[in-house]
Amino acid sequence: MGLIYAALLCFLVGVYGARAEQLSTKECENLGFSGLALCSDCRTLVEYVKDQELVSECLSCCTEDSDDAMSKVVYSGAILEVCMRKLVFYPEVVGFIEEEKDKFPYVKVQYAYNSPPKLIMLDDHGEHKETIRIDNWKREHILQFLKEKVKPSSDI
Repeated sequence: MGLIYAALLCFLVGVYGARAEQLSTKECENLGFSGLALCSDCRTLVEYVKDQELVSECLSCCTEDSDDAMSKVVYSGAILEVCMRKLVFYPEVVGFIEEEKDKFPYVKVQYAYNSPPKLIMLDDHGEHKETIRIDNWKREHILQFLKEKVKPSSDI
């Protein structure tokens, strides 16, 4: 048991050493990681995935955890971007657009060819601040995220 623990510890030290090389937002998106990935999520990933390269990429794209780091991040608006032809594959996103979207006047729906479902988060000036893929999100996750993280600029 001690040998397994020591091997895991060595593996983690090697993986966390890769944290120093931070990748750009675009590089991370191309790898499938959103800017909201927390490093604690990458450490949890180690427990389930034995692919050191994947974990290393996750650590290169993650944001360090802190008690207040993510809870204080608030946006003024959002664009839900998706490919109209691919909507059939995302019933949760369709349900949100058809039944819930009107509750969020500061969220616009934008159709872009071949785009996976994602939320483009906007600052007070309408500038793109963050992109979050929502391919596998359930409708209630979209609702909760928008309620917690998007406040119109008059509320900030």
